[in-house]
Amino acid sequence: MTATVIDGKQIAGRIRAEVASQVERLRREHDVVPGLAVVLVGDDPASEVYIASKTKTTIEAGMKSFDHRLPKSVSEVELIALVRKLNADSAVSGILLQLPLPEHIDAQTVIAAIDPAKDVDGFHPLNVGRLASGNPVLVPGTPLGCVLLAKSVHPSLSGMDAVVVGRSNIVGRPLAALLLAENATVTVAHSKTADLPAVCRRADLLCVAVGKPGMVRGDWIRPGATVIDVGINRIPASNGKSRIVGDVVFAEAAERAGAITPVPGGVGPMTIACLLLNTLRAACLAHGLPVPALEPDA
Repeated sequence: MTATVIDGKQIAGRIRAEVASQVERLRREHDVVPGLAVVLVGDDPASEVYIASKTKTTIEAGMKSFDHRLPKSVSEVELIALVRKLNADSAVSGILLQLPLPEHIDAQTVIAAIDPAKDVDGFHPLNVGRLASGNPVLVPGTPLGCVLLAKSVHPSLSGMDAVVVGRSNIVGRPLAALLLAENATVTVAHSKTADLPAVCRRADLLCVAVGKPGMVRGDWIRPGATVIDVGINRIPASNGKSRIVGDVVFAEAAERAGAITPVPGGVGPMTIACLLLNTLRAACLAHGLPVPALEPDA
């Protein structure tokens, strides 16, 4: 068996195009232009590249982009003051705080200072609670992207045996909640799970988000299963440079899976596309306008 490769770039492109269409409609019919404010503390090269990509796609979607770059030495008080200023700015529909933050700043304190209605990352405690209770408004982009990729293969996830490997607050836990909302039967596995390979082998839908390159081998995959690989790991390459791989050994898994996401080109592009979708939704909510579905035609 050779798995179908799920093209995250193509699906994300369709979502971005739909978001851009909705943004133009908002501008034309209601004189509303969504705006995304990105806050970056420090000068981490990887974060710089990621922020540049977000800014580019935000502008391409017809939205306003507001970049705030602060020195690594900024105090927690100063950072929260900026967040509160953005909360009060009517031109800002969504606020994205680039993580991680320097050690002297408590990330949870700063996240809690963001207006939940502008929390396009879905990390505010109120939005986490809404998702857990089955009433999501703004949900984390990466888990939402995983669900949309899975639904590109299975329009209905109802009744599927879904295993999520990883229990982080950023991916694993919210992904499990979203899959429950889709009426899947969900198991959250982690480093303490007994016989993890056996747990993975029973999954119709296997989502892996642990940050360990090649942890899941091909023989962990149930024949015909759909595999969503969230991992993005940089490892040395034979040419002395480096390459990006996932948490799943792709070549092995592709011999058993029915469908699988590549790394790169799978979940990654979906994260930014879903961030734009959240910004659009936040703008609509702020102006009392009909809110686009969490699941555009992907």
